[in-house]
This record gives sequence, C-alpha cells and structure tokens, in this order.
Amino acid sequence: MKDPFENITNRIRSFIDGGQDDFDDLAQTLFALQYEHVIPYRNFCESRSITPGSSKVIPAIPSTAFRDYEVTSLATDDRSATFHSSGTTTQTPSRNYHNHASLKLYEHSLTTTYSKNLTATPRTLSLTPAPASAPHSSLVHMLRAVQVNPIFTGASTPIGWKVDTATTLKEIQASDAPITIMGTAFSFVHLCDEITPISLPPGSQVMETGGYKGQSRELAMAGLHALITEKLGILPSQIVREYGMCELSSQAYATRGGHFRFPHWAKTRIVSPETGREVASGQTGILEVIDLANTRSVLA
Repeated sequence: MKDPFENITNRIRSFIDGGQDDFDDLAQTLFALQYEHVIPYRNFCESRSITPGSSKVIPAIPSTAFRDYEVTSLATDDRSATFHSSGTTTQTPSRNYHNHASLKLYEHSLTTTYSKNLTATPRTLSLTPAPASAPHSSLVHMLRAVQVNPIFTGASTPIGWKVDTATTLKEIQASDAPITIMGTAFSFVHLCDEITPISLPPGSQVMETGGYKGQSRELAMAGLHALITEKLGILPSQIVREYGMCELSSQAYATRGGHFRFPHWAKTRIVSPETGREVASGQTGILEVIDLANTRSVLA
C-alpha cells in the first residue's frame, strides 16, 4: 500500500534543500493529510469548526497534547523511534513517534540547520549520554546525527544525566585540533564547576541547548556564558545557542548573541493565548511554530 505521505515528504525534503516550492501550499497540503490521518488532531480541528479548505488557518495544538494523546498518523507497528520530552521522572512525558521515512526527514532537517549555524570542526564532543543510554531523547539522537565520529562523555543515572569530567578533559586535550562541545545548560554547569580554567584550541566552539530541569544550579544566559568563557577559554561569540523540542523536527539557533531563528521550512508567530491572533510588537504571547518537517504528527 502506497504511503499517503510519501509525495509531501519528498516535496518538503526538496524545499529544505532550496527547492522553489511554496511554503503555504506545502503547509496546507500537509494539514489536509494530518487532518485525515491524525485522529486527535482532527477532533481538535473539528472542535474549532476548522477543516482543510474551510479556512487558511492551520490550528496549532498545545504541546501538552503530545503528553495526553498519541498525536500521530503512524500505526503502532510502524513506529521505529519514539522521542520523549525531558523533565522529572514523576511527569508523564510528551511523545513524538517516527517511522523510517519521517525519521530520515527529521535527520535531514536537523543536520541541514546545524551545518548552517556552526562551523565544521575536526572534532566534536557531546556532554550527554550515548544513544544506547538515552534511546528516547531527541536531543541525544540529534547530537549523534550531527557528529561524524561521535563522542559522548555523559552518563544516565537514576537521578539524571551526569558528565564524566575526567573523560571529557581527556578527549579535549587529546589533540590541538579545534573541537565543538555540545550539551545542555546543566551539563555545562556540571563540567565548568568541576574544572580549573583551560583554553580550548583556536577555532573551537560551544553549542548549548538550554535546559536545567532541576539537575544543577540555574544561571541566567549571561551568567552561564560567562562561566563557559571563563572555564573553557573561548569568546562569547564562539557560543551558539540551540532551541528544540521533542515535539518538533526543526530547531532554532542563535549565533553571536543574536535572536533565535528557525530555518525557512519552519515559520513562527507570537500569538495571544486567548484569541490565537498574532500580538503586536512588544507584547507578550506564546510561540506558535509551523514546522513542515513534522510530517507524521502535526505541523502546527
């Protein structure tokens, strides 16, 4: 039986690569497929009297729906990967399911965006556990996908992720070649709190993905970056921030102290939680993401 998502998946992959398709047409086509095949999403849309073709509006579900429902078009026997949101062990996590095709598109999305925002270095290192120890972490999957020769120096323990400081220092000091070190905010706090200042080789960089989840002392961004620059001997301009969620297949990056930006296949708005309409400049709202790479769950 032909996969009803095969054509749109191929079109979106081409669009990621710079193909001259139309974002809105891709989004409406994907919306119609997801309305038909993702039952919780269809129920959500019908509760708002919105159907494909009735409006140009694509209803955006709250991220908590991924916790409360199986927001997927995939049958149980067609789920090759399941990613969970991070959080405390007492929380029910959000879940995002992939099959082989959607996982390949997800990996293409994340590796393309990564390569556009970070300089390629001869060496990379992740402060997270290896994929075998964190099989449901989309972050760990991402860090595996972007590394040519993956190195992981974190461990998964009953109380959370921990960095193996001795192994991390050994890997950093194994060569004078530039290195990219990647990890969560709390992983960098773990590392930096346990080492005396060092200097990474020239051309090195850091990618921090935010997030504390109660696993370390919390620092404001400026304080975290000051700690990293002090302990790892790099400039603030060599720190790249990444923003992602298990519910998304595309990530946003902030380079050289700038604002987060999603790639061209994901569009964002700040909307009012009361009306769903875009707020005026300077007003506060919630982030709405239309992510074309989210083929088999929901794009909005």
